Amino acid sequence: MSNHGSDNHNPYAAIQVRDFRLFILSRLFITLALMIQAVVVGWQVYEITKDPLSLGLIGLAEALPAIGVSLYAGHLADIVERKKIILVCVVTLVLCSMALLFFTLDIGKFILTNGAIPIYTVIFISGIARGFLTPANFSFMPQLINRDLYQNAITWNSTIWESAAVGGPMIGGLIYGFFGITAAYCADVTLTFAALVCYFLIPNRPLPAVTKEQGIWEKIKAGLNFVFTNQIILGAITLDLFAVLFGGAVALLPIFADEILHVGAVGLGFLRSAPSVGALLMAVYMTHHPIRRNLGKILLWCVAGFGFCMIGFGLSTSFWLSMALLVLSGAFDCVSVIARGTMIHTLTPENMKGRVSAVNSIFVGSSNEIGAFESGVAAKFLGTVRSVVFGGMMTLAVVGVTAWKAVKLRRLNSLH
Repeated sequence: MSNHGSDNHNPYAAIQVRDFRLFILSRLFITLALMIQAVVVGWQVYEITKDPLSLGLIGLAEALPAIGVSLYAGHLADIVERKKIILVCVVTLVLCSMALLFFTLDIGKFILTNGAIPIYTVIFISGIARGFLTPANFSFMPQLINRDLYQNAITWNSTIWESAAVGGPMIGGLIYGFFGITAAYCADVTLTFAALVCYFLIPNRPLPAVTKEQGIWEKIKAGLNFVFTNQIILGAITLDLFAVLFGGAVALLPIFADEILHVGAVGLGFLRSAPSVGALLMAVYMTHHPIRRNLGKILLWCVAGFGFCMIGFGLSTSFWLSMALLVLSGAFDCVSVIARGTMIHTLTPENMKGRVSAVNSIFVGSSNEIGAFESGVAAKFLGTVRSVVFGGMMTLAVVGVTAWKAVKLRRLNSLH
């Protein structure tokens, strides 16, 4: 691995591969769709219920099924062609988006007369689809490019994801503000369908040789053992789990926008986008300046920086200061996402990527939603501001413990 190809220094190497281009384009469309959906669903549920806990329940309705199917989904991604799984999942997401659109039409509105339960049901089904999609996506991507392009591909993947995460909430807030809820859900359906078309155009890839364990449980156990005996991977994903779990202020942004900063639905769109603006700027920077050494220390410092930003955000009463802190938190978060992704892709054998990704997504992918629930509960008992400050302090505590316990992670210099 020490012998870098000339492509390794080309920041555009990965996107010069046609199939990888289609892959990140599909990621762009589906992430835009999900971000628009998240903003609109949050505002819609808050208007129906006026209860902070109901915002946390949106996250829980999505995370529980995703976590529930994750280990089996990871196993499936290592024994079934990954593209097939992806197509089934994205078709399901198209149908879920169409259901949310249907609830806003005159003929569908009567379904919401008993509150937000039908919305939670659709989110629950989409959570199952996302639970299967994550490990399939994760293990399909490295099949599209050469191994020496992993870090470049992961950085591009993050750049595209963050671009969508910046644009999505903003577009969602603006369409909802100016054209209403039906138009916002129409955009959601169109984008999800566009993602399906892009995935369809990528040629199938054969599965890598299946690992030797017999039976579903044995295979899942082998994936779990791999993660729990690898101090670097375990340390990196544990760090991210608790940082996101306790730093999940995003779920409470409707309350900050409404009651603390007084900026309304459009302001909420900007606040939702702010972390992604920081992450996008950092991802673009990292495309041209990848991390070459001190990977472990950089990861730890960036998660600590994220915790300090959350404390500052919780205490801020100025819209612009809050925006700046959210931008900064996104930049710190982006470094940890790219560092962790590169570690997992590089250190995991090809035929275990589905299972290792499943463990990673249980820890990290769903921690956003579980963090949203934790924030909703903490806000109900501690108050909105205190719950965010408490979350930031807990993040700093977790960084301290990880730095102390995971010595190999702390000392990790480079993956080459």
